[in-house]
Amino acid sequence: MSERRRRALVLPPLAAILGVLMWGYTDLPDFGDRIGEYGRLLNENAQGQRHITNFVTVVMFGYRGLDTMVEEFILFTAVMGLVLLLRSSRTALGRPRRDTVTSDAVRTVGGALAPVLLLFGLWVITFGYITPGGGFQGGVIASGGALMLWAAGGHRHFRRLAPSTLLDATEGLGAAAYVAVGFLGLTAGAAFLANTLPLGSAGTLASSGTIAPLNWASGIEVTAAFVLIYQEFIEEYAQT
Repeated sequence: MSERRRRALVLPPLAAILGVLMWGYTDLPDFGDRIGEYGRLLNENAQGQRHITNFVTVVMFGYRGLDTMVEEFILFTAVMGLVLLLRSSRTALGRPRRDTVTSDAVRTVGGALAPVLLLFGLWVITFGYITPGGGFQGGVIASGGALMLWAAGGHRHFRRLAPSTLLDATEGLGAAAYVAVGFLGLTAGAAFLANTLPLGSAGTLASSGTIAPLNWASGIEVTAAFVLIYQEFIEEYAQT
């Protein structure tokens, strides 16, 4: 199929999606206009029940922790599908690899940004239930550090520092850890994902009970998932 025909097929549904989004945005309440019944309940009870200061995180990993687990496995499944498709196509083609970084400016900036993004991402994950942030946000930021490694050192250095086997195992470990924390509730005779750890003092890293390990499990899984995505597309780019 020609490129012109592909564009003709994709533009109408994209225009329809844009129209629906714009229609939905026009009917949204003004910012801060209405909290809603659930919002009032959270404001009144969240800190007392989970000793947490970031209410967005307590919603994600507490009150709707099962939904968050499903979202995490959606990401896991999507990345695994991408990996299987791209790796099988490269194995069949067996194309040679091109690996050159010719710009000194790109190497310098990439090398400087890699540790900054990694450390900032880890900070966002670590303090995600105290200040704005969390495992999903921090995982995306931390994965950007790996992308900067490719910009600074090329494909071979990226592969050496982020091998496929380690990334595959780390993504699976993050997803499995989330489920394992959920089973702690069942072993204690409570509901799946029910809190079984001490809540600690609000505003400290020892607060929030099981929200802290759930937050870290998500951060590990998201970081590994995005680095895997970068790696697979870099592999495609590096082979001609």
